[in-house]
Formats: sequence, structure tokens, C-alpha cells
Amino acid sequence: MSDTTLTPRERALIRNEFMVRFGQAPRLESGILVKRWATGPNKGQPKPGTVIQGMLDRGLLELRDDGSHWLRARFTEAGLAALRHMAEDARALPPSEYQHVLDELGSGRRADHNDASPATPGSISVA
Repeated sequence: MSDTTLTPRERALIRNEFMVRFGQAPRLESGILVKRWATGPNKGQPKPGTVIQGMLDRGLLELRDDGSHWLRARFTEAGLAALRHMAEDARALPPSEYQHVLDELGSGRRADHNDASPATPGSISVA
């Protein structure tokens, strides 16, 4: 698998993290939330899930610690290239749901909002 190919679990994570919630479209620059260990010998250290850890290991994400309670994993240039590759498939990032992500990536794909069905045969259209 090349570095610009995302696994199915990585694609599912991206779709979940960047879907519109409560009318708010998350931005790619905000990154993906990563928890910290709350107790034990690793207290305060990053606690990325397995999918995020895999993306960190492959250089698609990087952790930036700005001192806040929550960490954010942000996309590297390689990660953005992988996202652009993912965006080429309309099934992976449907424009009707992820237009905000496609806009940030500079993709030329647009959602087709003209879902009006054609007139049925024999019907009269009023212009």
C-alpha cells in the first residue's frame, strides 16, 4: 500500500471526524482530537487510537502539543495528498455531505443540488 492510499478504517475515521455536526462543518486545519492518558505512568502523554497511530507512523498525521488539555493530530503534506487521492472517489467523500472538505482540498467536484426528477411522460410543464 502506498503512502497516499488510506485504509478502509482510516477513510471511515476521516468521514466520521469531518462530517457536519449540529450545522457546523469541521475544518481540516482543526485536525483530529487525540486524548491524553489521565492516570498511570503515561499520565499526560498522547493516547492515540490504533487508526490514528498508524497514520502517525506513516507520516500522514503529526501531533502538535500547544499545551491545551486536548491534543490535535493535524494532516501533513503527505496526509493532505492522501486526502486528495481519497477525494477523487465520489463514494469515499460524497459532495452532498463533505463539500466543505472538498473545498478545503481544492477539489473541483461539486454537489449536484438539482435533484428535481424529470417530468413524467404525458405531464404538462408550466413555464
